[in-house]
Amino acid sequence: MTDDRISFKEMCAEFEVTPRTLRYYEYIELLQPDREGRARFYGPRERARMKLILRGRKYGFQLEEIRQWLLIYENEGNEAQMQTFVEMADRQMAELEKQRDQITEAIDELKSLRAQTASSLS
Repeated sequence: MTDDRISFKEMCAEFEVTPRTLRYYEYIELLQPDREGRARFYGPRERARMKLILRGRKYGFQLEEIRQWLLIYENEGNEAQMQTFVEMADRQMAELEKQRDQITEAIDELKSLRAQTASSLS
């Protein structure tokens, strides 16, 4: 066993995820820890992948998109993965901007309706 591995419990604590989340990420093959009996151990590779997964989730990427993106590195290398990320980021930014515009519109409409309702109370 190498010194740079951490246990399942330590992995959950380090990344502030629930055991259920960590098991699910393994189930859908985002993570592949070393197994010794029933124990799982996570090395530098799995910890780096976890950072990328959580960053992807923060920006709204779907888990399947993240899984495919991680596979690109394994199958095609770093440059192909970076090019794919640029394309994914462009799509996601457009989606987030669309959502922001929809939220801004909803807030503006709600403020207007509230103002009309409040003025009718006077």
